[in-house]
Amino acid sequence: MPMSTSHCTIITAIAAFFLSAAVTTAAAETLPPYKDDLFSAQTVLQTGDDGASEVIDYDEMRDINGRDQIPQKRVQQKYVSLSVKKLQADETLSLDGIRLDVTRVGQAENAAFTVIFIHGRDGDRRLGANDYSFGGNFNRLKNLTAGNGGVYYSPTVKTFDANGVAAIGGLVRYASAQAPGRPVILSCASMGSQICWGITRDAGSVKRLKGMLIMSGVSDPDFVKSPFYKAKLPLWFAHGSRDPVYAASDQQALYEKLHKAKYPTHFTLFQNGNHGTPIRMIDWRKVLNWVLAS
Repeated sequence: MPMSTSHCTIITAIAAFFLSAAVTTAAAETLPPYKDDLFSAQTVLQTGDDGASEVIDYDEMRDINGRDQIPQKRVQQKYVSLSVKKLQADETLSLDGIRLDVTRVGQAENAAFTVIFIHGRDGDRRLGANDYSFGGNFNRLKNLTAGNGGVYYSPTVKTFDANGVAAIGGLVRYASAQAPGRPVILSCASMGSQICWGITRDAGSVKRLKGMLIMSGVSDPDFVKSPFYKAKLPLWFAHGSRDPVYAASDQQALYEKLHKAKYPTHFTLFQNGNHGTPIRMIDWRKVLNWVLAS
């Protein structure tokens, strides 16, 4: 029997729905390669703990001067793709009475997954949205996230205390409400790590998180008392061996304690790297895939 136009339209809509669901599920499970030849081809000097820890070779002449058109300010054009900026917007969210400035990249609702980046001291939302600084690594993150149906938030954190934690806790709840049941990944750099550690103590935020990344951050000796630890959510550390701000040994000691307890954790040390090295060199695809698969 011939189908009416309305029947065809309904069937087409149903097919599109299931195709969209399949794509979303695939995106949530694994992110396909994106400029891996430029960002992921790093020399591994040493691995340990069955691959849970690694030492990556870092060289400023190669990884800054050889990569940037203007060292530390503008990466070579081949490292970036600006088409993702069509999905980017600056917004001010009202979160339980707290106003939070964010840069959002990707769809606001029903995202396959959410990534949130917290800057350090003297930063704001522009740092995590800058396409050309830090070797183009944020541009890659934006493309990996928004290009796979996810959403990326780079907020401005005004204070790195309980008020800052409350603001980001509100963002975690907001992102989870926009895409119920979908993974939310929190990443923090430098002093911003204080926000991450604060969030690990907030049971309401923890139940909405999938995992966390700490780059060049402070350590938290009381982490094992947190709801995040009890939930055994994956935690990745990245640090430069020559970091003059926060010692790599502190983070490594916490990692070793967690690994010994069979906690899902990973540690990346950039040999000869400084304080900003992990932000420039972290392999976002590797980290996100590891967290999403955990």
